Amino acid sequence: MRDLLKRLGIVAVYAIGMAWVESAVVVYLRVLIGRVDPYQADPLPHSVGLGGIEVGREVATLLMLWTVGWLAGRTWRGRAGYSLVAFGVWDIFYYVFLVPMTGWPTSLLDWDILFLIPLPWWGPVLAPVLISVLLILGGTLAAAGEQFQRPVWPKWWAWLLNLAGVGLALYTFMAEAIRALPGGEAAVRQALPVSFNWPLFGLALALMAVPVVEMGWKIGRKKTPAGSEPAGG
Repeated sequence: MRDLLKRLGIVAVYAIGMAWVESAVVVYLRVLIGRVDPYQADPLPHSVGLGGIEVGREVATLLMLWTVGWLAGRTWRGRAGYSLVAFGVWDIFYYVFLVPMTGWPTSLLDWDILFLIPLPWWGPVLAPVLISVLLILGGTLAAAGEQFQRPVWPKWWAWLLNLAGVGLALYTFMAEAIRALPGGEAAVRQALPVSFNWPLFGLALALMAVPVVEMGWKIGRKKTPAGSEPAGG
């Protein structure tokens, strides 16, 4: 248990430091294009020529979070778990740091542009924060599960429900952009959401939580055998 907490702590410290860097970069970018509050059409105007760079930065961010998880875990399950923890901590502290830097967000219901790949993702700040909390819980359980000789991992049906939830969540974030698709790229860039489908998102969150609940139930019923070694990866 001590080793698990140590590894989780190191991953969290890394993610918090990375969140500060991410927040600072986003502040620079938003000041440059004149939109500290992201709820504006054309989230990254062509005129400033940063579209490709910004998409590359998003990919690089995911790669960095995956890498620290890979270094922290012993098995592929544990590595996946630590990566999820890193992502969740990073995402939450990204918003935490933006408040003193910019005064935004003013509430958890402020709209944010979450990603640009493959279409703009829009959602209230609360939505990604809730997902991040779920990622931290699930990632912690996955990392803890590798401490057993037989690692704890969700069943296939739990993953199917989770994938259905992921699909619904993605739809709620990209719904406005999807509706604008027939009008072409210009219409997608100008699309701004006016409401968020909280009931559908709530269903998505519940489905995404199924593997987390199952892992928690399994770990709660197990005891680490005395003198046993964690499974190798």
